[in-house]
Amino acid sequence: MLRVVSWNINGIRSPLQGLAGQEPSNSPTALRRVLDELDADIVCLQETKVTRDVLTEPLAIVEGYNSYFSFSRSRSGYSGVATFCKDSATPVAAEEGLSGVFATLNGDIGCYGNTDEFTQEELRVLDSEGRAFLTQHKIRTLEGKEKTLTLINVYCPHADPGKPERLTFKMRFYRLLQIRAEALLAAGSHVIILGDLNTAHRPIDHCDASSLECFEEDPGRKWMDGLLSNPGNEAGPHIGHFMDSFRYFHPKQQRAFTCWSVVSGARHLNYGSRLDYVLGDRSLVIDTFQASFLLPEVMGSDHCPVGAVLNVSCVPAKQCPALCTRFLPEFAGTQLKILRFLVPLEQEPVKEQPVLQPSHQIQAQKQPSKARIHSTRLRKTQGVPKRNQKSLMSYFQPSSNLSQTSDVELPTLPLVSPLTSTKTAEEVAMATVVKEKNKVPEAKDEKEVRTAFWKSMLSGPSPMPLCGGHREPCVMRTVKKAGPNFGRHFYMCARPRGPPSDPSSRCNFFLWSRPS
Repeated sequence: MLRVVSWNINGIRSPLQGLAGQEPSNSPTALRRVLDELDADIVCLQETKVTRDVLTEPLAIVEGYNSYFSFSRSRSGYSGVATFCKDSATPVAAEEGLSGVFATLNGDIGCYGNTDEFTQEELRVLDSEGRAFLTQHKIRTLEGKEKTLTLINVYCPHADPGKPERLTFKMRFYRLLQIRAEALLAAGSHVIILGDLNTAHRPIDHCDASSLECFEEDPGRKWMDGLLSNPGNEAGPHIGHFMDSFRYFHPKQQRAFTCWSVVSGARHLNYGSRLDYVLGDRSLVIDTFQASFLLPEVMGSDHCPVGAVLNVSCVPAKQCPALCTRFLPEFAGTQLKILRFLVPLEQEPVKEQPVLQPSHQIQAQKQPSKARIHSTRLRKTQGVPKRNQKSLMSYFQPSSNLSQTSDVELPTLPLVSPLTSTKTAEEVAMATVVKEKNKVPEAKDEKEVRTAFWKSMLSGPSPMPLCGGHREPCVMRTVKKAGPNFGRHFYMCARPRGPPSDPSSRCNFFLWSRPS
């Protein structure tokens, strides 16, 4: 059996509290525990949010696995995908990107299809965000036949409504993905596309599809219509080369979501959408897929893992492809001897060293002579006193006038003034007690006045208003969308977002906060 899992991890450097507990991500065993809990032969991660300069060895090198990373070349801490293969599922080839622009011609997969509709610069831009990595494996069927399987680990772009150019970027990326996948399929390889496609295909895959305008007319959904065929033998317009493996096994399952809003707490009531898929070519899904599943109980990200089980075995390659992270110079582990930094590799045996010795001695002899000349010059200058310059001891010699007045006795002052009357110790103690008693009410009144003053000045925030639906304290939010209300505060129901028919979900209460 071959088990594959995909997960948008939302930052591979995060603590991953859903699986690794409170163990820090830089621990040598943190990621290993995550991979072991997922229990898959091949794990594809999206949105790793790391670049090569910040990738650490505990994240790159995991015992028992060989890993492959694609980094964003345009922004730091953005996008990125990674594929971890068990040593028993080592790929025979690996390649970064869909277009072949970053191909190294050493263990590449090839089969790029016809990309004449793209310019070379456009291909480079599409692959510069680190959104795709391909690994090719040898698999063996139950009948003993060996076949080729190519996995495309992909993190498709999100179309921001406020940035129309990102929708164009997303659709061009979709087009390039489809061309590459179909080219590999035409070359005789089975193909699996797995990852975050950032599109909910059908109304059943979205929590609130009815409230979205022109749901079926979305360009991303239309693209998926052309990519996928209908599950099973259902009739319909979808005649693509690939199948949605989850809908093949669970065509009617409701509320099967993989992504939820963290800000609104929508995961608590399972109010989200299905953006993560395991797509396979039609013959592969029908003949070898045994199951397709979601893992909503796995926490640590705003997405949950998805996966599939294939009734095939993997034939591991004898050596990892060149793009494996263990071959990167920073992780290769080759240690140079210190002699390589001190002695040239082609140096003759040390026979001429005595020849060089006299020159060193000559230089050593020259140095003391210079020092002696310098020191004699200093001594000559030291012997010449400066004019009108007194010695320091002249300020401490006794004056002649002091000897004449040294016998005069100075009058001594009394320790206690005769004008002050002496008091006994008992009288002083009684006066102190009386004085302290008089200060107590004054200090108490002053403390109360100060407390009242600071309470009036620092009264704290005003109490939260109550929402209209549940009469519960609201929560304050800030407008982050660009526009006239950017930065303004408002109040809304504190409950998690959910279906409108669910009374335990958030109500529609909204109130602008008054500026202080």
